[in-house]
Amino acid sequence: MATLAISPDQDALLGDVHIGAPPERIFAAITDPRQLLQWWGQAGLYRCTDWSSDVRVGGKWRSEGKGEDGVAFSVEGEYLEVDPPRLLVYTWRSSWMQFRQSTVSWELIPHGQGTLVKIRHAGLARDPEAAKSYGSGWPRVLAWMQAFVEKGQTIESRGRAAS
Repeated sequence: MATLAISPDQDALLGDVHIGAPPERIFAAITDPRQLLQWWGQAGLYRCTDWSSDVRVGGKWRSEGKGEDGVAFSVEGEYLEVDPPRLLVYTWRSSWMQFRQSTVSWELIPHGQGTLVKIRHAGLARDPEAAKSYGSGWPRVLAWMQAFVEKGQTIESRGRAAS
């Protein structure tokens, strides 16, 4: 189960989850556009329809999709650090937050028979609205990714299981 906290300075959301898979498998799930489109989203909430990425320092990434209300959204950024399979850091600019920039980092630490995944979404102190929005979103994202990596669950199979 994913945990999430806010840093003492209110600038970053700090989450973690233990996943029963090696770091290489998780790194692929968070960098491969084909895999990301399979798990990042939920029926009745939003769905990513396109994802592109150039996974290298200075490379760009972009995700597009539609919310349940039919409104289009996008998220984009640039890779700042890429150290497979242990670290991925990128900027984050979302259309629903008027493209204000923050930074997301994923740290993948081998732990027992799996991996401790630590996520940090920083640059939020000046924007309590964004912190609140992302604070409710990241635990879902971590759970979706965990279900995909451990059990092969996709947006479609999770949707069928919930109905």
